[in-house]
Amino acid sequence: MTENIFLGLGSNKGNRIDYLKAAVSKIRADADTKLEKISSVYETEPYGLKEQNQFLNAVIQISSERTLMELHPWIKNLEKEIGRQEGPKWGPREIDIDLLFYNNTVYSSEKLTVPHREVLLRDFVLVPLKEIAPEFEHPVLKIKVSEISTSELEKLIIGKISAEL
Repeated sequence: MTENIFLGLGSNKGNRIDYLKAAVSKIRADADTKLEKISSVYETEPYGLKEQNQFLNAVIQISSERTLMELHPWIKNLEKEIGRQEGPKWGPREIDIDLLFYNNTVYSSEKLTVPHREVLLRDFVLVPLKEIAPEFEHPVLKIKVSEISTSELEKLIIGKISAEL
């Protein structure tokens, strides 16, 4: 079973917390996946297209029997099952599940890049990631997540919310 798989969750359409909870629930119920850790939920300003609702974001750590090539399509299918509709890049979405890290794998293709190419640009990914896995080593930078600075990043996090996933 592959450990140290990190997924970023986000929603800014409809009942945002329910979409995040649905993602966690489906992942928890999957026989080939084990939910290891869940960060706090953060309310954030939109990234990319600014004229849209605020997001709720979290990061989860899972273990899975799936290979990287099996996990990515499974995640995309999961988004559809939960209710994601197609829309513009960085646009509003019911649920967004990003594969941030798959152990220490470094991989790039037309459809998938691991580590996620924008991890280091997003405080709403780095802050919850540091919360649940400060000792995890970024496979490219070769430093612990806790050592990655967020001081130069655009401040998109508004604050934690009290909901639990």
